[in-house]
Amino acid sequence: MPLEIVTIPCLSDNYAYLVNGPDGVALIDAPEAAPIIEALDSRGWQLGVIMVTHHHPDHVQAVDELREKYGCMVMGPKAEADKMPKLDMAFEPGFSGGTDDGLCEVIAVPGHTLGHVAYHYPKAKAIFTADSLMALGCGRLFEGTPAMMWDSLSRLMQLDPETMVYSGHEYTTANAKFALTIEPDNPALISRVQAIETARSGNRPTAQVALSEELATNPFLRASQPGIKKNLGMEEASDLAVFTEIRARKDRF
Repeated sequence: MPLEIVTIPCLSDNYAYLVNGPDGVALIDAPEAAPIIEALDSRGWQLGVIMVTHHHPDHVQAVDELREKYGCMVMGPKAEADKMPKLDMAFEPGFSGGTDDGLCEVIAVPGHTLGHVAYHYPKAKAIFTADSLMALGCGRLFEGTPAMMWDSLSRLMQLDPETMVYSGHEYTTANAKFALTIEPDNPALISRVQAIETARSGNRPTAQVALSEELATNPFLRASQPGIKKNLGMEEASDLAVFTEIRARKDRF
C-alpha cells in the first residue's frame, strides 16, 4: 500500500501532514486542531498516532485536543519531552518502525532546536523536515549553532535526490527573494521563483518539493558551490563559514 500524504494548511503559515499507509494514519505535527479534524473526517480516517518534530508551540499546541478526540498515541523526541505535551513514546534518533512504504526512520536534525527530528520514509521517498530543511531555506537557529544546522543539512543532502521534502511553513516566497540575493544568476533558481509566484497567486502550497530541486536552488544547501563563494567574496572559506554567512544574512534580510 503506497503512502497517501495530505498537506494541511494551519494557522497563518504552518503545515501539518497526514500520512496514511499500511500501518494506519499518522499526523506529522499538530499546529491547529480544526483543519486537521476536517481533513480526517472528510476522508473517514481514524488518527492512530501524532508524530512531533520539535517542541515549538506552533507544532504541538493541538496535540492534547486531538489525542482526546481520537485516543491516538503521541510520539516525539526524547530530548525535548520535557518541553512538549506528554509523549506516549519518547525516542532517540535512529529509532525506526513501520511496514513496507510505511517504514519510518527518525533522523536527528538539530539547529532550529536542539532535539529537532525529521521523519524519513525511505521506501516511499518522503521526509518530513518541519523547521530544519525548508523550501529554499532552513530554520532559524533559536537553540543550536551554525555547525549543528550545517551538519543536519549535510546529512539530509545525502538522501535519494528523488525524496520529496515536506517542510513546516509556507515561507517559500520570502526565501526565494533572499535566495536570489545569494545566487542571482542560477537559472534553476530563477525558473523556480517564477513557478513559486504562479503557485502562490493561486494559493497553492509550495513547501513540498523534491530534494533534487532543493539541491539545485536552495542557497543553504549550496554553500560549497564556487559561484556562491565568489558572490560572497569568500572563495577560500570553508563550507561551514559560507553557510554561517548565508544564515546571518537571512537573519538580517
